[in-house]
Amino acid sequence: MKPLELGPNQIRRFYRGGARIAAFRGLPPDGDDAPEDWVASTTTVNGETETGRSRLAGGIWLGDLFAADPESFFEPEHLAAHGPDPALLLKLLDAGERLPLHFHPDERFAAEHLGSRHGKTEAWVILEADPGAAVHVGFARDLGADELGALVDAQDVDGLIRLMNRLPVAAGDAIYVPAGLPHVIGEGILLLELQEPSDLSLLLEWEGLMSREEAFLGLPRELVLGAVTRSAVELEMLTARRGAALFPPEADRFFRADLVAGGDTLEAGFSVVIGTDGSGELRSERAEPVPLRRGSVLLVPYAAGAVELAGSCRAIRCRR
Repeated sequence: MKPLELGPNQIRRFYRGGARIAAFRGLPPDGDDAPEDWVASTTTVNGETETGRSRLAGGIWLGDLFAADPESFFEPEHLAAHGPDPALLLKLLDAGERLPLHFHPDERFAAEHLGSRHGKTEAWVILEADPGAAVHVGFARDLGADELGALVDAQDVDGLIRLMNRLPVAAGDAIYVPAGLPHVIGEGILLLELQEPSDLSLLLEWEGLMSREEAFLGLPRELVLGAVTRSAVELEMLTARRGAALFPPEADRFFRADLVAGGDTLEAGFSVVIGTDGSGELRSERAEPVPLRRGSVLLVPYAAGAVELAGSCRAIRCRR
């Protein structure tokens, strides 16, 4: 079984973006209302039954392909833990404008209050960033519950953002964002996001966007605000790397991302390889080579065996 090249799966959202995704993937521009490309996805948009799931040429659902031949796609340890599901959601995200201040529930909160087996711990790899672009992640000092509640109730978003850690970003940066941690993605950033496979966001900023009830997913105010991480966070912990591994050890129970390049051999296992620079190919003893360039998205099944990157290509290997 050879690696599969995956086409785009762009999703419409309430914020602008999408042109950077098209340019990255070498596609014609298609407006600015599809700012997310859900990669190798078996996850649906919250409240939807199909939107978000990836299809292959001919209209076949990727999840159906996994279910029909799970032993070819996933290693035995993965199947024992997760069944024929990647247990991971990957996205290309183009912030054509600043995203609202929000956070995500952890798996316990999601199970108890939102009927989901997964929370939404996530991490970002910056692919492109305009000069001066930045993200805000977590608070720079401890906040009391009453202080947070007053700022959120007043929709003093500027006041909240001033209390957060501002982190200027450039291509190649990587940031781990645990569930519960408030964050803002600034305008002018294209990133690759790895996350738990859910679409659960709790907004602390809703004025002009939606009702508070929608922002809180219908949950009580006290419950939502109680799930926010109010303690100060150290950016060094969120940006720690381990050689080619882009995220700190705390991320490993959710996902892994590694920098790979021409000359590297990848051991057998389900993964998604996303080209970031140069050109080359993915070679396997069991199949014909598959081209790899900037913007390529290649799904590597377990049955492909060990694969080698050849040429000047550089890429990010994503896996559970």
